[in-house]
Amino acid sequence: MVVVHENNALHHVVIIGGGFGGLYTAKTLAKANVNVTLIDKRNFHLFQPLLYQVATGTLSPSDISSPLRAVFRKSKNTKVLLGEVNDIDPEAQEVILDDRTIPYDTLVVATGANHFYYGRDNWRPLAPGLKTVEDAIEIRRRIFSAFEAAEKETNPELRRAWLTFVIVGAGPTGVELAGAIAELAKTLTEDFRNIDTSETKILLLQGGEHILPHMAPQLSKVAKVSLQKLGVVTQTNTRVTNIENDIVTFKQGDKVQEIASKTILWAAGVKGSSMGQVLANRTGVECDRSGRVIVEPDLTIKGYKNIFVIGDLGNFSHQDGKPLPGVAPVAKQEGEYVAKLIQKRLQGQTLPQFRYNDVGSLAMIGKNLAVVDLSFIKLQGFLGWIFWLVVHIYFLIEFDTKLVVVFQWAWSYITRNRRSRLITGREALEEAKTVTNSTNLATKIANPPTQPTPYSKLQSYTADIEAATF
Repeated sequence: MVVVHENNALHHVVIIGGGFGGLYTAKTLAKANVNVTLIDKRNFHLFQPLLYQVATGTLSPSDISSPLRAVFRKSKNTKVLLGEVNDIDPEAQEVILDDRTIPYDTLVVATGANHFYYGRDNWRPLAPGLKTVEDAIEIRRRIFSAFEAAEKETNPELRRAWLTFVIVGAGPTGVELAGAIAELAKTLTEDFRNIDTSETKILLLQGGEHILPHMAPQLSKVAKVSLQKLGVVTQTNTRVTNIENDIVTFKQGDKVQEIASKTILWAAGVKGSSMGQVLANRTGVECDRSGRVIVEPDLTIKGYKNIFVIGDLGNFSHQDGKPLPGVAPVAKQEGEYVAKLIQKRLQGQTLPQFRYNDVGSLAMIGKNLAVVDLSFIKLQGFLGWIFWLVVHIYFLIEFDTKLVVVFQWAWSYITRNRRSRLITGREALEEAKTVTNSTNLATKIANPPTQPTPYSKLQSYTADIEAATF
C-alpha cells in the first residue's frame, strides 16, 4: 500500500465527501495557507435538491452535476482525489483507501446520508429512494416504463396498477416528486393512444400529522390543497407496514388498507453513511438511532479536536435541543464555519460555537405553485414559485450550469415538454419478471377472493378521499 505524504510543512486538511458540506469547506479554504485534499467516490458534485426533476424527466443528470476538478481548477492548494475511504486511523492521523493511506492534520468528514427503511431493508429494491444520480435514473426508468406498460396492458385492473404511484414520505422530496409526477401525467395525455394518463393515481403517505412537517402549519395545509388540485391523494398519520408483490399495506389508527401499485417510491427517512460507524469504531464517538455522529458545539467529535463531522452525517443538537435538518443550507454553513475555524486555529485563535442561521424551507408543488417558509415572510403560489426558482439557481455551483437549467425550465414552462424522458439504466425491463408478476396478478383477478381486491379497494379508497372536505 502506498503512503502519500505532502512535500511541504503546510497544514494538511483532508475532506471526505464532495457534497455541500465538503464542497464549501474546500471552497472557503481555497485561498488559505493550507493544503487541501478532497476525496470523493464520485468525480462530481451533485445538486441533490433537483434530483426529483431528473427522476421525472425535466432535467438531465449533467444539468445538476459539476465535475469537482473543474470546480477547483483555479484553487492551486486543492487536490481532488477519486476514491473511497474505507477506514480511518485517528491515532496515526491517516485515512485509508484501497490502494493508499493519506495523512492529515485536520480531517473533515462530510459523507452524507443514505436511505433508511426502519429495519425493513427488503423494501429497498421494491421502493427506491432518491439520493444519487443512479437513484434518479432508476426512478425515471420505473415511472416512464409504467406508462409504457399501461399502454400495452389489456386487463383494466392491471392497467390501473401500472397507473398508480405510491410515494412514502411527505417531506420536501416526497411532495415535490408527487407534484412532478402529477404534472407529468397531464403532460403525457396526447402521447398515448390506449390510456388516458390524466387518470393516473398518485398517493402520498405520511407518518406524521402534516405533510412538510418542518413548515408552518398554514403552508402545510396550502401544499396539501395544491396537491389535491393536481390530483394527488394525501394520507397523513399513516404507517406503512408492508411492501410486497406490488401491494403497499398501511395502517391508519386501527384501520389497515392495501393499495396495488407497480411504482412505489421511498422518501420517508435517511440514516448516516457507513463512515459514521467507522468513526464510532475508531474513536468511540456516539451515534444516534439514525447512524448520525453526535458532534460537539464546534462540529468536532468528542476527544478529537482535529476531526470534524458536518452535513447529513452529523447530529448537531446544541442550538435548540433538536438535530439540525439534513438540508443543503445546513451543510453549506457548517462547511464555511469549519474552514474559518481551521484558519483561526492556525493563528492561535478560535471561534464561538457553530450557530445555524435558519434561512427557512421551501418546496415546489407544481407549475406556478410553491410554498416558502422564511423567518420574515411566508410565500405561496406564484410568488413562492418564483422565489423557489431564484434560490435553486443561486445555489447551483457553475455559471454555465445555471444557464442550462434556466433554459431548460423556460422551455419546459412554455412547451410543457419533458426533454429527458429516457428509459435507461437496465436495458431490458426484466420482461420475464414483469410477465410473471402480471400473470400472478391476473390469476388473482380471475379468481377473486371473498374480500375486495386491492384494486377495487383503491377505487373505493380514492373516492372516499376525494369526497372529503379539507
